[in-house]
Amino acid sequence: MIWLVAFLSCIGLICAKPPSINEVDNSRVIGGQNAAPKTWKWQVSLQLDSYGEGFFSHICGGSLLNSYHIMTAAHCILSSNPRQYRVVAGEYDLEKDEGSEQFIHVEKIIVHPGWTGDLGIGNDIAVLKLVEPVYDNGYTEFARLPYAHQTLPNGFTCYITGWGSMDYWGTTPSVLQVAPLPVVEHSICSTPEWWGSIARETMVCAGGDGVVSGCQGDSGGPLSCFIDGAWRVHGIASFVAAGMCNQYQKPTVFTRVSSFIDWIYSVSRH
Repeated sequence: MIWLVAFLSCIGLICAKPPSINEVDNSRVIGGQNAAPKTWKWQVSLQLDSYGEGFFSHICGGSLLNSYHIMTAAHCILSSNPRQYRVVAGEYDLEKDEGSEQFIHVEKIIVHPGWTGDLGIGNDIAVLKLVEPVYDNGYTEFARLPYAHQTLPNGFTCYITGWGSMDYWGTTPSVLQVAPLPVVEHSICSTPEWWGSIARETMVCAGGDGVVSGCQGDSGGPLSCFIDGAWRVHGIASFVAAGMCNQYQKPTVFTRVSSFIDWIYSVSRH
């Protein structure tokens, strides 16, 4: 995830700090466990070829919107050249070729017009159009989205998934991780003891127990919540606290998908 006041050159979930603190850092799934195979099938790995040599590495997560589009965080876009990116759908173990993966290059990058590079302002969302369609091979599924402006009650349990760091030392898993995160409603998350004014109504706070959180490499990935009879992606991993990602009363912060429904549908129709 990304930091909060200035855009750090970090990859993955960048960390934000309270206004009184200046450091920024990255974020990951800490306190999680291996996801079961063939679950969370809307999760994708966003990969970057940093030097144009054909070697791609995981930088962020994302959610499969439809055959041609994925949704991720705007701060994951480190290059404006779509040819430097590819999306891997049906991924589970980054270190193994399991036959379930679909490796597809990116044709177009669409960053939300309100994104300024400042996580504290929000609008940390982007949609990528793929060169070829993702097909249903039993390992992929399109994400369901919430209703416009839908919010979740305090304490509602959602799940973060990703391949981000698992500890302070940056240990990264090869297998997709999953961890439960209870929602912290805006009226609480925006108090001085929590994130204060940094937490906006266009964001979702989840976690904050000092044990489980997102971290480096989880940025852009989904916060999935079972509501209205289906799993729905309510959040896009955006930032966490600098230093130790899993800080008490500093929950992982996600872009609130329900605040951007109209924009998401408008840019993913073609």
